[in-house]
Amino acid sequence: MLKHRGFPGRLPGTDFQFIIRRANKKGATPLVRRERFHDRKPVDKRADAAFLAALIAHFGDEPFPRGNLDAGRLSWLLGREVVAVGKLDPTDYEQLLRVDMKRAEAGFPELFAEEAPEFDWDEAGWDDEDPDAEADDR
Repeated sequence: MLKHRGFPGRLPGTDFQFIIRRANKKGATPLVRRERFHDRKPVDKRADAAFLAALIAHFGDEPFPRGNLDAGRLSWLLGREVVAVGKLDPTDYEQLLRVDMKRAEAGFPELFAEEAPEFDWDEAGWDDEDPDAEADDR
């Protein structure tokens, strides 16, 4: 499983995780498109926006492998702002995905505004060092 170094680990000040530390021994958690209803909590909407902002900042509109990106977080955007490159294999860590910028701007216009929200990724407590690196290499 590819680890996306430098990608924020979670939404600062919350427990909404964006990446996982190690592969699931039973296989990758399946990606499933989740319906976003209008009455979702503001913090859930902010987590979606922050995750999408991180994807755009890290990958732009270029294809990227799923790797260690959190399946639950991806599932909230799947089939809308994040699309599969080719046929979707929902349980493949190597599955290529990409951000559909037109849909991203339509779904989250605030991210593309002049006064776009800022997410303090430095407070997330995540850095490029992996404390489990030695354990993963065994």
